[in-house]
Amino acid sequence: MRIARFTTGEDPVFGLVDGAGEKIAEITGDPLYTKIELTGVTHLVEDVRLLAPVIPRSKVIGIGKNYADHAKEMGGEAPAEPLMFLIPNTAVVGPGEPVVIPDLTTEVHYEGELAVVIGRLCKDIEPQEVPKVVFGYTCADDVTARDLQRGDGQWARAKGMDTFCPIGPWIETDLDPADLRLRTRRDGEVVQDGTTADMVHDVAALVSHASKAFTLLPGDVILTGTPAGVGPVEEGQRVEVEIEGIGTLSNPFVRR
Repeated sequence: MRIARFTTGEDPVFGLVDGAGEKIAEITGDPLYTKIELTGVTHLVEDVRLLAPVIPRSKVIGIGKNYADHAKEMGGEAPAEPLMFLIPNTAVVGPGEPVVIPDLTTEVHYEGELAVVIGRLCKDIEPQEVPKVVFGYTCADDVTARDLQRGDGQWARAKGMDTFCPIGPWIETDLDPADLRLRTRRDGEVVQDGTTADMVHDVAALVSHASKAFTLLPGDVILTGTPAGVGPVEEGQRVEVEIEGIGTLSNPFVRR
């Protein structure tokens, strides 16, 4: 099931997207918290504005250096335990929304990633329990101000600025995340081409590890790391993150 959040110019609503990604059927309520029912209203996806499929009410948890090849290109080794950091929910935007590069950075990079959406409150869970608490999966771009990351010595500002966490285009609830092809394109050119099978720590390990530190709430999002091939993106360029079984997240980059 593909669940999208969208607007036709009125208040945001949720809908079910068909397998071709062409039509969206409105549903009532919020699928993370309430029973859903079809309203009988259907739209073409091209006629609506897709929004971030979830706005985390609590947190986004990022995972650093979770692909050995990416850790190597950054000049190090993958850590023995997942490397976690927090991103404020004000960084989240949806498909098609601009990522705004602020004046305080001159070196912004894309990082295409698989994102996990939590569906149930959980704490201290074991990896085998993770499928019971995952609502679904979506695409993410963990945008990073690389110069600030180096200068600050920690990642809150470099990865958490407004608009730096695009997610979408929808949440896929029926998906095995073990071996999904992930490709990132910058202005149509493939710059990352990896598979989630190359994660150092798989989804079950990441969710379990995060739950040992934080209570996970419905709507929390966990970014699972990026494969090799990260690089700069400039004002006027567009980045697309495509993940097998989900779809494509596309966002322009601007300066304001």
